[in-house]
Amino acid sequence: MNGRHPTDADDADVLKAVQAALAAEHAAVYGYGVVGGKIDEPRRKEARAAYDAHRARRDDLARTARDLGATPRAAAAGYALPFAVSDGASAGRLAAELEERVAGAYADLVRATSGARRHAAADALRDTAVRAVRWRGGSVAFPGLAERAGEASAPGGTAGPTAPPP
Repeated sequence: MNGRHPTDADDADVLKAVQAALAAEHAAVYGYGVVGGKIDEPRRKEARAAYDAHRARRDDLARTARDLGATPRAAAAGYALPFAVSDGASAGRLAAELEERVAGAYADLVRATSGARRHAAADALRDTAVRAVRWRGGSVAFPGLAERAGEASAPGGTAGPTAPPP
């Protein structure tokens, strides 16, 4: 045996999952900028709170990447949105989509990690799933998993609006 606990994730796999979650968070921060510009006044506070939460998680993931000896993945200059956002209703749909895509990245991070990192990733997954339910008005059995609606998620769950390539 190599002295590692058998449940410890391989460092390269952990870093890959951290970078994918970071890319998803970058995309979510961008996407919430669009949401904030189009969302109806009654939901603007909710959009701002989600934006702030994604910025904080993004910063935590950047620190984690540095702690793992890597340069954190940088944000792209812009991201392609999955559909046109022209009003409050489409902004709410985008917010739900952002949360579901970020949940996919955190599901991958939960699978790749152990200990405190896994706990933090599970907390983030729960938070994104709760926000997705609030935005969409309904839930899925296993948030963040491609099987939830017969959809295939992007590799590593990194699709944001459109996350940068690895």
